[in-house]
Amino acid sequence: MPNLLSPLSFGGVTVRNRIVMPPMWSGQATPAGGVTDAIVEYHRLRAAAGCGLVIVEHTYVHPFGRAQSTQMGVHDAAMIPGLARLAAAIRAEGAVACLQLAHAGASTSAAVIGRRPRGPSAIRTFEPDADEPEPMTTADLDEVVDAFGKAAVRAREAGFQAVEVHAAHGYLLSEFLSPLTNHRTDEYGGSDENRSRLHVRVLREVRRCIGGDLAVLVRLGAHDETPGGLELASSCRAAARLADEGADLIDVSGGLQGSRPPGRPPGYFVPYAEAIKAAVRVPVSVAGGITEPSFADRLVREGRTDLVGIGRAMLNDADWARKAIAALS
Repeated sequence: MPNLLSPLSFGGVTVRNRIVMPPMWSGQATPAGGVTDAIVEYHRLRAAAGCGLVIVEHTYVHPFGRAQSTQMGVHDAAMIPGLARLAAAIRAEGAVACLQLAHAGASTSAAVIGRRPRGPSAIRTFEPDADEPEPMTTADLDEVVDAFGKAAVRAREAGFQAVEVHAAHGYLLSEFLSPLTNHRTDEYGGSDENRSRLHVRVLREVRRCIGGDLAVLVRLGAHDETPGGLELASSCRAAARLADEGADLIDVSGGLQGSRPPGRPPGYFVPYAEAIKAAVRVPVSVAGGITEPSFADRLVREGRTDLVGIGRAMLNDADWARKAIAALS
């Protein structure tokens, strides 16, 4: 029976244990989106503590998909040298290095990207500083798909062993999957299949561009937790479709609301992970208020998830993984 310290192989990589550093924005990138020494050390320290998988914070694939002015970018070849330093630092400490690829969609503002943001429909997200978006055209969607594919190639050139497509937390793909923000009447709106069509296009393009060279993860917002929003049954169907299309792992998280509100009990996304795990034949990871090593270990032992992301606890204590390994050994 596997536990938190058991290795796991998927998508051509093997993680030394099931402890994941989930993508957590550090706000330390250069104005051009470049990697800084602080970002490298932030991730290196947690890899050195013993994490099996380090998923680097959300990194924008297109200038119009940037969420914050201090966010890292993978939108241009000029980013590759800095990203290579970061990937090398993580890998040198024995962790698998994964880069999260993101497009903010409507969850940004003109102050950040220099124009009115665009999303599936002219509907604001829950981000308080976001502007009302313009509906995306077919040409816009083609550009997004192309940007994700090219970003995955840059991640491979930088030495990452995996990429994660960000489809949670009210960012672009999350907006398309949610009935609250997607009111389209074309082939990208309406049914579950149509609302996940952009996800499938992005995944296929990433696979076309990098083949089997990297593991491909999808961070999927499983529930909007808002009346009229995305429900678990729909996200289970989306997860199954993505796994069938070549996703190597589904990383379960929140939908439009992300992890709001604060102060929830530990493991608040675990029931969603269990449901998605039952719907797919690939490993599942989950985060969400998990702080105790014994609880994380029990989640794996009981088969409720395959990997466990330790967010705020690891943010507060870079040595969390080392202490957990000692406690469970």
